[in-house]
Amino acid sequence: MGTPHSPRKGSLQVWPRKRAKRIYPKVRTWPNIKDKILGFAGYKVGMCHVILPDNRKNSPTKNELISWPATIVECPPIKVFGVRFYSSDSYGLHPKKDVLLSFPKELSRKLVKPKKINDKALDSIKTDDYSHVALLVMTQPSSTTLGKKKPEVFEIMYGSKDISKIKELAGKDITVDQVISEGDLIDVHAVTRGKGLQGPTKRFGLALRHHKSEKTKRGPGTLGPWHPAKVMFMVPHAGQMGYHARTDYNKQVLKIAKPEELQKSGGHINYGVIKNTCIIIKGSIPGSKKRLVRFNAAIRPNKKLSELVPQVNQIILEK
Repeated sequence: MGTPHSPRKGSLQVWPRKRAKRIYPKVRTWPNIKDKILGFAGYKVGMCHVILPDNRKNSPTKNELISWPATIVECPPIKVFGVRFYSSDSYGLHPKKDVLLSFPKELSRKLVKPKKINDKALDSIKTDDYSHVALLVMTQPSSTTLGKKKPEVFEIMYGSKDISKIKELAGKDITVDQVISEGDLIDVHAVTRGKGLQGPTKRFGLALRHHKSEKTKRGPGTLGPWHPAKVMFMVPHAGQMGYHARTDYNKQVLKIAKPEELQKSGGHINYGVIKNTCIIIKGSIPGSKKRLVRFNAAIRPNKKLSELVPQVNQIILEK
């Protein structure tokens, strides 16, 4: 009969499985695109279905109307309040200088207001001394129906070192259609839904042991060999499940929709009424409803997908 095929349970691709440090993630890798703001953020509303003609070249349902699951993300404008300059070497990027351009009153809910705001400091900066420029931005949740006022603060890479262009962005609102177009591929960064402390059966997908097992029916059959005389990290154990920072690559933007196109009587379940422009992303993305989702231009775009620009005929919302 031979040995039955039993692959190991649980992925070692991401380790350790611990809670994220904050409810919205850090983006560590950015694409190299010139003269463009490379990212944006929004709040996850929920899922829907879109009806559209299948424009895939070799699909058996080519040119027929098909239904795809999709995710709605509300994207209120983000405000630029500062600039960060980076230098680079063989070890990576290093922040060298921050310039605060403005300090909106909502930002005082998140940060301590400095004594001095030197918005003219950009005139004395020599961009040749730096390799990368990042925009310091804040979200504006007060323009949504989420019921919170404290903004999220993070940085977005900017593909230009032109001081005059940076000055134009100072204190201005950036909308999602300035950064993303329909059909674009994006990488979505979010913190997954938290499930708390879970046992090894749910956390790693272990099979329940035989009904005549002693002491317990759950848990791994062995904790490892005698030597090395310790329990290795690969052994599935109970612990934190969910609330991890994760990235979904090459998600396609199906449509940039106005709030009127997505309205529901009484609002969306567990979210509320949409007031701002939304993007509709093909498939599911990490995170729970109302959670901030960050996205940037794809760092390794799939050329086969990027050539296909979908034409959405109808949006079917959750009941």
